[in-house]
Amino acid sequence: MATLPEITALLGEPRFNWSDPAPWTALERELETGFPADFREIVDAYGSVQVNNQLYLTHPAGHLLHSLGADIKDDLALWAEEDMAEFLPSPVGGKPGELIPVASATTGEAIFLAVPDRPSSAWRVVVQEFDSPAWTLYEMTFSDWFLAYLKGRDVTLCSRNFAPDGPFWEFLP
Repeated sequence: MATLPEITALLGEPRFNWSDPAPWTALERELETGFPADFREIVDAYGSVQVNNQLYLTHPAGHLLHSLGADIKDDLALWAEEDMAEFLPSPVGGKPGELIPVASATTGEAIFLAVPDRPSSAWRVVVQEFDSPAWTLYEMTFSDWFLAYLKGRDVTLCSRNFAPDGPFWEFLP
């Protein structure tokens, strides 16, 4: 699993550095699932940001203009619609085997965390291309997927054209 220092080495030092677990606890209670530690660590470090003018990550802290909890609720409603559900490999939600929408991109992709079927199973990433019925399952943790993205590897969402001089981030307005 990729570590925060590996991500920081490419992306730059985080400045959010959130340490209060309360927003995560509330969101996890509402969704009836926990989030993987690597995802929480990245989002706690960077907060609500846009990476490479392409990828949106949001934090669950309630005082922020961009809230992970609000984004997830809106996206769950969208993806639960009958005509949208057919574009995903699994239903959306927080139960085992379901998909939680956790990020989006200016290029039209939606990034999901696949809730493990069993407690011993690993979390995985699903990327759906909003402008087509295509989706890709990545048998990797969020931190591994994110690190691959930052390195310019093709993980459906590709940063090479958006960050030719290297990865960068900025807080969302």
